Formats: sequence, C-alpha cells, structure tokens
Amino acid sequence: MSKVNVSVTLCNIKLNNPTISASGILGTTRALLKRVAENGAGAVTIKSISREPREGHKNPTVITFEAGMLNAVGYSNPGVDKAAREFTNLQDVGVPVIASVVGTHKDDFVRVIEGLSGTEFSAIEIPLSCPHTPGFGLLAGQGTPQATFDITSEVRKVTSLPIFIKLSPNISEICTVAKAAEDAGANAITAVNSMGPGMIINIEAQKPILSFQVGGVTGDALRPIAVRCIYDLYKAIKIPIIGVGGVSTGRHAIEMMMAGASAVGIGTGVYCRGIDIFKKVCEEMIQWIQENSIDDINKIVGAAHD
Repeated sequence: MSKVNVSVTLCNIKLNNPTISASGILGTTRALLKRVAENGAGAVTIKSISREPREGHKNPTVITFEAGMLNAVGYSNPGVDKAAREFTNLQDVGVPVIASVVGTHKDDFVRVIEGLSGTEFSAIEIPLSCPHTPGFGLLAGQGTPQATFDITSEVRKVTSLPIFIKLSPNISEICTVAKAAEDAGANAITAVNSMGPGMIINIEAQKPILSFQVGGVTGDALRPIAVRCIYDLYKAIKIPIIGVGGVSTGRHAIEMMMAGASAVGIGTGVYCRGIDIFKKVCEEMIQWIQENSIDDINKIVGAAHD
C-alpha cells in the first residue's frame, strides 16, 4: 500500500493525526494525558477547569444505554490554582495539549486563563454549551449569540493562544452563534457538546438513575446530529471545525471530516473501545483512504459538500 499523509494543521498547530481526546475524558492529570498521547491521539484536552474547586454532582454521574451514554458530572475539578501546578512541563506529553476553561461569568474565564498563563497549553477551548450544570453553559444563558460574542471577546483580550468555542447541538441557531464567536476572535469551533439533557429511569427503583436526574447524551445517538451541525457550520463560517460526537471508528471520523471537520474529538468512544481507540481509528482511516486511492487526509475535508 502507498504511504498516506494523516497529519493536519489546526490553527497553526501541527497534529500527527486528526484525533483529539475530548474534554472530560482522561484529562485530569499530566500523566494521564501522556498515556492518551502514547495511545495515538494527535492532541489531548484537559478536563474543564473553573476558577474555584468544584466537587460536581454526586454519583452516579454516568450511565450507558443502547445508543451511547448519559452523563452529568457537574464540572468536578480542582480549580485553577491547583490545575496550574498540575499541568506543567506539557512538552513531555508529546502532543499538543488543549486547556478547557469554564466559568459562570465572563470574568471567570479571564481569571482562569490568567491563572494558566504560566503553562504551555497550545490552545484554549471554551465550552459555552453544557446542558446539565447550573450556572454554566446553556443553564447560564451562554449559548446565545450575544453571550458567545461577549465571552469570546473578553477571552481574546487576555490570550494570544488559539481559542476554540465549543457549541451545543441543542440550539437551532448554531451557525449564528458560531459566527458571533468568529467575529469576536475565535480561531475554531468545537462542534458539538453533549445534547439534551436526557433522562434514564430505573424502573425497579422508580427513579431517575443519575443523581442530577438528567444528563447530556453522547455516543452513537449524538453522531448524526453532530454531523449535521458540522455540515451546516462548514457553509456558514471560515474558521476550522473540530468535530465531536459519537466517533468510535475510522469511518465515523471520515464522515465528520467529509462534513467539514478539520480534526475529530473522541470521548465516549474511549469507553467503547479502550484507551488505544486513537490508534485504532487512525489505522482504520488510513486503510479507508488507501483503499480509495487518496494520499492526504486533508483532501476529504468538506468532501460531502457540492
């Protein structure tokens, strides 16, 4: 078989392949990030960091079902000061490391980014789209065009790193929100966060399973929605798109890139196929593009468009 190129460049960041570990998955320590990188990820994302430490929701926070996963973790994290001490010497991870920053107010985002300024992150992801944590994301009204513009503008003032704005599939005007982020200085859009919230009930106990009762839906159930969002965004904005939502095989990743994604995040897929899913997905992508006589993975980006 002929050699093919699977490296991509995302906002001037070189990735050996287009797979990225999504935020919230295996991103709590530098050692864990390094392990993910050693298992083939092109880049890794830390678990979201807030200004103050958070315990998050009580267990159970995650439950699987036939078509994916339901989760309501509630942004448990050690806070920015402890995170800044944990995420040092990031060049040892071996691949670009993306910070994930959350806040209840635009000043919180600024404070966290300033607190991480001594670290070596390659980019900053800003989720404005969580469907199940009071005070954050959709439950704080951060998914509107105006809120997205305001938060992105404030973040843009305090960092020169690439900014990725993570959006919700729930909002009907996702392209308008993405355009607001682009106008405010975002460098890429991460599409999408979990959808919902949804609910699963234990019929023996006659109660919702998750302690928060509702949670975000990820995995296979989310993928067709995510692909449609990426397809629409590709036509509406000029900045790159990072596709996230239900990717667990090389064919899924190729589908997202054909919709318009320049890189692909993997989250729930780690539960389904193990930590080496990144190697597996890359191998499957290489096999497919070789079988279809394509020599560069970048050539399939947006291929599903006329």
